[in-house]
Amino acid sequence: MLEAVIAKSGSVENLRLMSRGAHPFLVKAAMEAVKQWRYQPTLLNGEPIEVVTTITVDFRLAGMP
Repeated sequence: MLEAVIAKSGSVENLRLMSRGAHPFLVKAAMEAVKQWRYQPTLLNGEPIEVVTTITVDFRLAGMP
């Protein structure tokens, strides 16, 4: 689980790890992937605002259900 600030522009900022115990390679991969994501900006009264959100990244092995 990661916590992120979604900027007014929709970019991911201030990304940090919330849960421990994941393998460091998976944490690095998750953070690198999420940093590339772009969100639709959240609007309040028609104006974009920053929001804090929690992001869960699930990893699955190829061929596994």
